[in-house]
Amino acid sequence: MSAANFKTENNTYRKLISNGLSYRIPHFQPDYSWTENEWGDLWADIMEVIQADGEPAHYMGYLVLQSKDNRTFDVIEGQQRLTTLMLIILAALKNLTQLIAEKNNPENNQQRMDQIRQTYIAYLDPVTLVPRTKLTLNRNNDVYFQNYLIPLDHLFQSGCKESERRLCKALEWFATKMSEYTKIAGGDEGVTLASLVESISDRLFFTVISVTDELNAYKVFETLNARGIRLSSTDLLKNHLFSVLYGDKDHLHEMKALEDRWEAMVICLGSENFPDFLLVYWISRHAFVRQSELFKTIRSRVTSREEVFELLRGMEEDMNTYLALTQVESSQCPVDLKEHFRDLHLLRVRQPFPLLLAAHRMFSASDFERVLRSCITISFRYIVIGSQPTNKQESIYYSVAQKISSGDICTAAAVLEAMQFVYPSNDEFRSAFSAKKISSTASRCVSWKNRYQEMITILKVLALT
Repeated sequence: MSAANFKTENNTYRKLISNGLSYRIPHFQPDYSWTENEWGDLWADIMEVIQADGEPAHYMGYLVLQSKDNRTFDVIEGQQRLTTLMLIILAALKNLTQLIAEKNNPENNQQRMDQIRQTYIAYLDPVTLVPRTKLTLNRNNDVYFQNYLIPLDHLFQSGCKESERRLCKALEWFATKMSEYTKIAGGDEGVTLASLVESISDRLFFTVISVTDELNAYKVFETLNARGIRLSSTDLLKNHLFSVLYGDKDHLHEMKALEDRWEAMVICLGSENFPDFLLVYWISRHAFVRQSELFKTIRSRVTSREEVFELLRGMEEDMNTYLALTQVESSQCPVDLKEHFRDLHLLRVRQPFPLLLAAHRMFSASDFERVLRSCITISFRYIVIGSQPTNKQESIYYSVAQKISSGDICTAAAVLEAMQFVYPSNDEFRSAFSAKKISSTASRCVSWKNRYQEMITILKVLALT
């Protein structure tokens, strides 16, 4: 990634939100999802830093932003935090509005309210002279946010979405906390509210990573994930698929169907397992690609409405097979196959996954079972007993998977013939097996039941060989 396309710096909330900068939650990012647990944690952190003897600053984590002009930024990671901070500022304005209504120092509080709104909520576009809000939410939340929360007008609306109710509840929750705080602090409540807003903006800071395009954003995601910071590359891909449909004005009605189907898959597979499934799926049907290049590859190949739904249908078709390979006990695979899936799972190998997805799609039930049994045997001979390197085996598996998908290999017998190069001979197997040492003691974290199951698997595989 070129240094010209990547910038990182630490910024306070004041610096982020001032100087005419604005932020957009991309149309198809997830809705607002924070609850009282997250609000409470953030409020406790704020209370700690504003104390006279408290910490001088509080670290809010990473923001990943994408911009071409360094003035308007798409929020790739950090939308929940930025949205919540905006709701906190609105909560302060709501309390100032109440003070004005109660004739509590109304002129000064009106000035404070106008200044806070101009600094943190909206600014006057110098060209059009039209006020522009500094934060725009996603397609599901922004209309409610702009029309009701920003003006602080009729916050509760009938027929609201769950995420809209959560936005409203967050504003009300923080408004209550602020009211309690000002009463405990004593003195002029308007001054206390304004001081609280200033402290929040100066003492909360982020590490801001700015990039110029989606591909660089994905590379940032991968780097942060490798360092143990959980970011969702799955959402980035989802955003791309939605953006393809969004650009086609004739098919906007299909976006809800796409969202429902996508979320159903994520729930079924688990968000942490979804990227691994997507990689196996893609290798099975197309060509080998590394995880770090997967988003770039799919983004370049899936550019039309038809290709979006072709990808979706293929993923739905392969999902249950992948679940049988990775979560065999909870999967819905046939009983007569479940034992084979369990045996492969106990061998702790993943190299055959793309081939097995392809074989399940293209072959009869009997041929698929034969291929599955053969993968167990080959994995046992080649890796478990032979301790051979996996790179050669992977390339053969992936090549055969793609030939099955293209129709060049049509039977289990042809699969076995193509796999002969990674099938150790009987003499090689006997030699490796005679020299193999199997520990008789298990790690404390592995139960004797699991060790017993492993030994049974070994005996069953020996019978297959």
